[in-house]
Amino acid sequence: MTYCLAMRLEEGLVFLSDSRTNAGVDNVSTYRKLHVFRPGPDRIFVLQSAGNLGTTQEVLDRLARDLLDPNAAISLASAERMFEVALYVGSLSVEVAASHRHTLGDAAAATFILGGQIAGHDADIFLVYPEGNCVRASEDRPFLQIGETKYGKSLLDLAVRANADLIQAAKIALSSMTSTAMANLSVGPPYDLGIYRNRSFSLDHVRVAGESPYLARLEAVWTKSLLAAVAALPEVEPGDIAELRDELTGTGASADEPDHMESPP
Repeated sequence: MTYCLAMRLEEGLVFLSDSRTNAGVDNVSTYRKLHVFRPGPDRIFVLQSAGNLGTTQEVLDRLARDLLDPNAAISLASAERMFEVALYVGSLSVEVAASHRHTLGDAAAATFILGGQIAGHDADIFLVYPEGNCVRASEDRPFLQIGETKYGKSLLDLAVRANADLIQAAKIALSSMTSTAMANLSVGPPYDLGIYRNRSFSLDHVRVAGESPYLARLEAVWTKSLLAAVAALPEVEPGDIAELRDELTGTGASADEPDHMESPP
């Protein structure tokens, strides 16, 4: 399993990927899942991956091969729009997975997040499905996730509601990642974080190690804040909650009644 996320904000884009892969609890490895391409001064692409590692690596190899082929029908250097690049990545992924399907079946599939910018167009992020089609992030939900997505989603919603800047969004992304890692051992550090500022055509890219002092402080603040939130939860007052009725007798349960059922005479 893996977890990758990308956010599209007013100032630019934020990317975060874990690096843990496993084929069972006794076969855990570390592989980079955030890949950066800058094939020209007018464009930059970030590709995040989840799914079959062999398929991912072959897709990356084919992207690099096409960049060196002047006769390639399309490449990262020649595409004119981001959606064309997303469909191009999707077609490569489908082709690679199909070539291994006779031995791997559906396990050959991979999913990608593509983000970046081509000069003359806005920065954007796309989710590329194993079937080869793609969707871009919406205005109401300008973030994308692949892999183990459920544990960290609420924090990304928070970034959207807070209209976060890139640095705040990066902190929220790391909080989303650490929450996921605590809930699922198949997700783990080191984490690759990328911050892209609109029209810069360069990526601030750092790797956050598992023993990072910042991660320790981040987790400590979250733990302290969550405990404070629990202590501040409101008390239940009369009228807040409707009384349940016993399905068999049709009478409401009384606080004085025993919490067990008596045997019939």
